[in-house]
Amino acid sequence: MNKIKILIMGLPGSGKTFLAKRFSKRKDTEWLNADKIRGKYNDWDFSRTGIIRQVKRMKKLSNLSKKKIVVADFVCPYKKQRDIFKPDIIVWMDTIKKGRFESMNKMFKPPKDYHLKIKKKEIKSNLIKLNKKLNKYLLQGN
Repeated sequence: MNKIKILIMGLPGSGKTFLAKRFSKRKDTEWLNADKIRGKYNDWDFSRTGIIRQVKRMKKLSNLSKKKIVVADFVCPYKKQRDIFKPDIIVWMDTIKKGRFESMNKMFKPPKDYHLKIKKKEIKSNLIKLNKKLNKYLLQGN
């Protein structure tokens, strides 16, 4: 089974989890929330090494999922993380200019490549946009 991985990324407070949770409920997907997974593994290391370790964990968990579609939400401040995770669809939550953690604001690099850029926290329209993006991806034979 070819798994479809959707990454919802952005600064802390941009609405990643809010969108991912609601989308996952509507589409019967596996939802991987970085904070919940960090809690499960008691790993709150936000150094570059800790962040890379976390994305490898997210990738492993997504690959182990029995669901066809996996939605992961995490900040993903580095391109290297996206390269490791290898999402099929990248959603950039560009709804805020600064998050609640200054250290994350400093390390966050806005993505140059993404499939959907969300500018406003409007859950109904954002769910529709993400659903359309997924449907388009599926129609392309992926």
